[in-house]
Amino acid sequence: MPGLTEAQTLGLQELLRVSPVADEIAGRFQDAGHRLSLVGGSVRDALLGRLGNDLDFTTDARPQQILKLVKGWADAVWDVGIAFGTVGARKDTPEGSFLIEITTYRSEAYDRSSRKPEVSYGDSIEQDLVRRDFTVNAMAVDLPGRSFVDPHRGLDDLEARVLRTPATPEESFSDDPLRMMRAARFAAQLDFEPAPEVVAAMTAMAERITIVSAERVQAELNKLLLAEHPVKGLRLLVETGLADHVLPELPALRLESDEHHRHKDVYEHSLTVLEQAIALETEGPDLVLRLAALLHDIGKPRTRRFESDGRVSFHHHEMVGAKMTRKRMRELKYSNELVAEVSKLVELHLRFHGYGGGEWTDSAVRRYVTDAGPLLTRLHKLTRSDCTTRNKRKAAALARTYDSLEERIAVLQTQEELDAIRPALDGNEIMQLLGLRPGPAVGRAYKHMLELRLEHGPMEHEAAVAALREWWAAQPQD
Repeated sequence: MPGLTEAQTLGLQELLRVSPVADEIAGRFQDAGHRLSLVGGSVRDALLGRLGNDLDFTTDARPQQILKLVKGWADAVWDVGIAFGTVGARKDTPEGSFLIEITTYRSEAYDRSSRKPEVSYGDSIEQDLVRRDFTVNAMAVDLPGRSFVDPHRGLDDLEARVLRTPATPEESFSDDPLRMMRAARFAAQLDFEPAPEVVAAMTAMAERITIVSAERVQAELNKLLLAEHPVKGLRLLVETGLADHVLPELPALRLESDEHHRHKDVYEHSLTVLEQAIALETEGPDLVLRLAALLHDIGKPRTRRFESDGRVSFHHHEMVGAKMTRKRMRELKYSNELVAEVSKLVELHLRFHGYGGGEWTDSAVRRYVTDAGPLLTRLHKLTRSDCTTRNKRKAAALARTYDSLEERIAVLQTQEELDAIRPALDGNEIMQLLGLRPGPAVGRAYKHMLELRLEHGPMEHEAAVAALREWWAAQPQD
C-alpha cells in the first residue's frame, strides 16, 4: 500500500485479518463482476486506530444488485436508504456482529430550492471519492486486492490533522450544505483543524444551511455535542456564522461589556460549564446534561439590566431560558421527552443558590428533590459545573455548601424514600374517607396531602386521616 507508514499498513492488515467479513463480501462482488472498496470513515478510523464494527463500502453495483448479493449472506438486510443508493446489512461472525453499509458510486447535489439531494450514480471510485465531504474521508481500500486509493492526498491531511475538501469547498458545500456542520463535527470528534479556505467558505456560505432539514441539522449537532471536544466544534459554528442559523441563542451570549458594567462573558462561561459538566460524566457522554450545560444561561441576554449601583442583573433568566430552550429544541425537532428534560434542568439550575449557607428547611430540601425528580443526579452535575469563578476560596466554599446539600438529601432519602415521595393517603383512600367520586375535588385533596408530605415529612396514617378531614371541613361545600 504505497504512501502508508509501516504502522498504518499493519493497522489495515490487522483490520482485514480480524474482519474476514470484508474479504467474504468482496469475493461475492468480485465473482459477480463488480468492484468493492472499504471507504470513507472506515478507512480513516482504521488509520487512526479507532475502527469499530461499523464498515462502509462503495461499489459500482447498483442498489438492486447489491441487495441480491447480500441476501443469503448477511444475517439481516435493510433498504431504508436505497433511494440514495445505500443498502444496510448485519453479519454475525465469531469476532462479533458487523454493521455494514454498501453504497453505489454516486454524486449528489442540492438545487437552491430543495432540501433533499439529487442522486446520480457513477461508474468509478475516483468519481465517487471526489464527491465526498473531506479528503480524510475520501480514501479507500480496494478489495479483495487491498490496494490503497487516495487521489486527494487524504493521508497527508490525516497526518497533518487538517480538514480539506476533495473539490473546492464552495463546490463541496453547494453539493450538500450540511457538510459545513460536519466540518465542525469532525473538528469536535477528531480534534482536527479546518483549512483556512474551508473556514472561509463556511463563513461565506453559512446561510445555505437553512435549506437543510431540521432533522439532519439536529443529528449533526448531537454528534458534535457528544464528541470528545464539543467546545472546539461549537466555536467553529459561532465563528463562521453557522450558529446564527442553527443555534442563534449561542452567539447571542456574547454580550458586550464596558468599563462601567463589567460582568462575566456569558458565552465563555457557558462553554466552560459544558466542559466542566463533561468532566463529571460517569457513564459516557450524556446529551441531556450537555445540552442543559450549553443552554442554561440563554435567557440572560433578554433579562439583562444595568442597576443603579453599577451591577448587572439577570432576574428570572432561568425561567426565560427554559422557555427559549423549549422553543429552540422544538424547532430542531427534538423529542418531547428530551425537550422536557433539558428545559427542566435549565429552569432549576439556579435553585441551589437559595440554599445560602445551609438555611433550607427539610421541607425545602424535599421540594428540591421532588422538583428535580429523575433529573436530580444531572442537576447535581449541572449545578456544580455552573461554578466558574477564578476565586479559589469562593469556589471551594460553593463546593462545600453543595456537598452539605447532597449529604442532607442522602439522609432524608434514607429516612423518607424521597425518590418516591407521595402522600400518606392515595386517591382511593381519599375518595373512601370523604365519600367522593372521581373528580377535581379528589385531585385538590391529593395535592393538599402532597403539600403536607413535603412540608412535614412522613405522616402516620391516623394523623393523615385527621389532617384530610380537617382540610375537607374547611372547604366550601357545593
